[in-house]
Amino acid sequence: MKVAIVDYGSGNLRSAQKAFERAAAEAGVSADIELARSPEEVLRADRVVLPGVGAFADCLSGIEAIEGMREAIEEAALKATRPFLGICVGMQLMATRGLEHGVTKGFNWIPGQVEPIQPKDPNLKIPHMGWNELQVVQPHPVLLPLLDAPHGRHAYFVHSYHFVPADARHTLALAEYGVPIVAAVGRDNLLGFQFHPEKSQRLGLDLIASFLRWNP
Repeated sequence: MKVAIVDYGSGNLRSAQKAFERAAAEAGVSADIELARSPEEVLRADRVVLPGVGAFADCLSGIEAIEGMREAIEEAALKATRPFLGICVGMQLMATRGLEHGVTKGFNWIPGQVEPIQPKDPNLKIPHMGWNELQVVQPHPVLLPLLDAPHGRHAYFVHSYHFVPADARHTLALAEYGVPIVAAVGRDNLLGFQFHPEKSQRLGLDLIASFLRWNP
């Protein structure tokens, strides 16, 4: 199995690559985890992971700066229906639009928009940074580790904006930070995590392994 972690200049992805390699090895999944810097590498992959760090518009611009990369991601995810995982801003890009520093059109794979987090408690700081407990609200095969999590259901978040889906059926898991935060979205072969599984210790590795075994 070839797993492409899309590398479009959005930060150091080595930690994500190492987490996927470790999760695959521990789960007994034979997988070649590569950082994909070209459309061809994305199209050859059996699974695609789109990370993202920073601003919505900047991440989208980084993808579009690589000729053919956005088209390759859409070809793999929508036409070839390969399992797709968006992480942090990579999840947010699946929305219809983002409202960070103006309005930026997203992929529009899952209707909704990315809005600033506005907790009701003024003592809660933005960005939302740290560990929060995940609550499953829609059953999903990849989230099975959350149903029996002996090491806890806490995952690591770093973000100032959050995805608000237009259809509640696309919300798979929530976290709480003064307001409900959508922690996972999905439909069909598409999945997104607002938290960073590669930074979420045992639970994160279990969720990565679950994604690698997933056959939508």
